[in-house]
Amino acid sequence: MKKQLIALSILALAAGSVIAQAPDTLAKISERGAVNLGVRDSSGLGFTLGGGKYVGFHTEMAERIVDDIGKQLGKPLKINYQVITSQNRIPLIQNGTIDFECGSTTNSKARQKDVDFAFTTYVEEVRMAVKANSGIKSINDLGGKTLAVTTGTTSVQHIRKKARDANLDFKQVMGKDHADSFLLLESDRADAFVMDGSILAANIAKAKNPKDFAIVGEVLSVEPIACMLPKGDAKLKKAIDDSIVRQIQDGSLAKLYDKWFMQPIPPNNVTLNMPMSESTKAAWANPNDKPMEDYGN
Repeated sequence: MKKQLIALSILALAAGSVIAQAPDTLAKISERGAVNLGVRDSSGLGFTLGGGKYVGFHTEMAERIVDDIGKQLGKPLKINYQVITSQNRIPLIQNGTIDFECGSTTNSKARQKDVDFAFTTYVEEVRMAVKANSGIKSINDLGGKTLAVTTGTTSVQHIRKKARDANLDFKQVMGKDHADSFLLLESDRADAFVMDGSILAANIAKAKNPKDFAIVGEVLSVEPIACMLPKGDAKLKKAIDDSIVRQIQDGSLAKLYDKWFMQPIPPNNVTLNMPMSESTKAAWANPNDKPMEDYGN
C-alpha cells in the first residue's frame, strides 16, 4: 500500500510538472499588451516593402488573428514584427522570442516534434524558377546545372530525391534566405531556384525585369503551409484556429487571397495570377492541421 501511495505521489508530481510547464502565451500577450509576430521578408505569403512595412497574404491574415485575440482578451494589441528566416524560425518559437509566426512554413511530422501548427491556410506546390531563355523546362534538364535552394527548407529534400530518381548530377548552392537564393539565379550564379511556387512568383514580381523569369517543370511536392506556434499551447492554438475559421466563414480570407494573388501587388504592381488550388480550397472547406506526409509526398 505504501509503495502504491509513493508511486501515485510521483505520478501526481510529474503531472503537476507537465501542467506547470505548459506554455500560456495568451497570458504573456495580455500582460505586455502586444504580440511578437514572426513574419517573412521575401516570401510569396509575406514580404517587406522596406521601412518596417510588412505585407502579404499571411502577414495580413496574421494581423486579423491578432485583432481577434485582442477582442478575446478585451484589449487592443500592438504588433511587434520580427523578421524570421528558415533557419531561426523554430528556435525563436521555442525560446519565446516570438509568440507565433505566419510566414511560409510547411507543416511536417518532423517539425511537429518541436512546435505546433494552426489550421492550414495555404497548400503550396514546389516548383522551380529559371531564366525564361534558359531552355530548362523540367527536372530532367538540370543535369550538369547549378541549383539554388534556401538553407533550412524542405525543398532541399525534395530536389535531392528527384535527382536520385532521375539519376541526375548537378551542383547545389545555398541561399541564406529566399531573396538571397533568387539573387543567385538573377546574377547567373545558379541556373534554377527550387522553392514554393508562391515564393518564386513573389520574387519574380519584385525583380527588375519580371519577364526575364519563368516558373517551370513538374510539381515536386504538395505542402500544407500554416502558422507555427509553441508546442503544447492549447489556448493559443484554439484562438488562432478560431480566427482562421472565422475568416474562412465570413469570406474575408477569400477576399484577402484575391487581393494578394489575383490583383496587382506592390512594389511593382505585378499580378501573380495564381488562382486558388483545389488543395487549398479543400483545406478551407475542412479546416485541419495535417502534416505534409498526409498529402502523399
